[in-house]
Amino acid sequence: MEIARAAAGLFMRNGLRATRAEDIARAAGIAPRTFYRYFAAKEESLGPLFAAGAQRWAEAVRGAPAGLPVPEALRHAVVSTLTPGVGVRYESLDWVRSLLRLAEANPALLRVWGEACQTAERTLAAVLSARTAGESTEAGTPGEGPGRVAAEDSGAPAVADLDAGLRFTAAVASAAVRVAVEAWAAGDAPSDGPAGPVALALRNLEALDGFPWSMRTG
Repeated sequence: MEIARAAAGLFMRNGLRATRAEDIARAAGIAPRTFYRYFAAKEESLGPLFAAGAQRWAEAVRGAPAGLPVPEALRHAVVSTLTPGVGVRYESLDWVRSLLRLAEANPALLRVWGEACQTAERTLAAVLSARTAGESTEAGTPGEGPGRVAAEDSGAPAVADLDAGLRFTAAVASAAVRVAVEAWAAGDAPSDGPAGPVALALRNLEALDGFPWSMRTG
């Protein structure tokens, strides 16, 4: 993560084009060959930073109170991870805005962002599988029985084993939040106002009212 932070700082200060992989290595206190051991290109060095942010929201859905239905768990995760001064520091959101603007102008960096979001989406699919496991049965109620996400339940089904319907619902939920963050980053609205990432994400999720979050195709 130190390499990713060093890269982010240099990209924001000097620009992506003016920053070399060797500059990142020097700022991180490592040799260039060590840098290339982990990353094939300078843009890839932001991968851990992007991944940490994207995964944090997916894991927050897992950590939401077990009795919450999926829509409420998604909203709970948005508020707990994207609220400035509560779930995230104001300066961290400033970094997010700057880095996403850089990504929009650079296809290689945009690909790194997209890969991080896709990985988090797969995590969310596994989380939704656990949260909705008991909703399609006659016994039990949402959030109870097999669908309960216990604190000690750290296992997740492999992506290939996940139902296509659940993968679709994870993609929909992820897109609602991702588009909100990207839209906020592209503008100049403050992070804690009615056009901030939390407000936009909640609005997107509200537009999905009635969506079949426990949909399974198998």
